[in-house]
Amino acid sequence: MRRATGASPLRKALPADQDLTTTSAQRRQEHMECIQCQRPFLKEERLASISGSIMGDEHTDSYFLCPVCKVFTLVSWWDNFTGEETMSRSGPLSRAEGEERIALIRKCSRPWDKKCRCEAHCAYFHGALD
Repeated sequence: MRRATGASPLRKALPADQDLTTTSAQRRQEHMECIQCQRPFLKEERLASISGSIMGDEHTDSYFLCPVCKVFTLVSWWDNFTGEETMSRSGPLSRAEGEERIALIRKCSRPWDKKCRCEAHCAYFHGALD
């Protein structure tokens, strides 16, 4: 994974395709592939995401359904606000398990809000939210 850094004098000397700085969104898009067949996901194949604050860190889970394998890949990010974000992929999740988790996420009207404490957020994060 490339490291996100601030502006550097070296940045101007590198061609654009060799730029070592990345945004959080760019890093997230780089790892969007099926855990089973490695097929890159399209944006519309992300079916649900939810964020929560756990011990001051932001945790975000996103669920992708592969149209080829018919299984879900879970991509999780932890941001502890030190400048480095960690990402992991897990699965494959069965279609039933993935749909159950997505149904729970969709019960929240603000799944992107890490401070939401609705029933769906509390159930999804097993009561571990700040």
